[in-house]
Amino acid sequence: MPRVLLAVAVLAIYVYGLVDVIRTDARQTRGISKTAWIVVLALLPVVGAALWFLIGRPRGSQTAPQNYRRSSSPDDDPDFLRNLELRHRNQLEADRLKKLRDELQAKERRQDGSNGSQGSAGSSGDAEAEGNDAK
Repeated sequence: MPRVLLAVAVLAIYVYGLVDVIRTDARQTRGISKTAWIVVLALLPVVGAALWFLIGRPRGSQTAPQNYRRSSSPDDDPDFLRNLELRHRNQLEADRLKKLRDELQAKERRQDGSNGSQGSAGSSGDAEAEGNDAK
């Protein structure tokens, strides 16, 4: 019976140590790299687990909290809202540019119609109209 309890205790320590190494952030392991700790635990189960708990494991407050990204609705996501605002601004700007282009085309059509009836006087009117557009 004592042999069974000893074997279960060794197995429990080994499994707990291995799981702890795997779950620990690689930047927080001490002594050697995370991969090396896994190899040490695999080759020397009892000694490796003892070394991990004494030397390699991060201390107290050094453990990083697990950051699990939880799903949220789109109106709670700041990136979604930022992109939505940008799309709205881009649409308003596109509408404004379309309106200006349409007004310019209408003005050009009116000038082309008046140029045909005025002849040479229309060319000086074009220069004056271009000067007004530049303002």
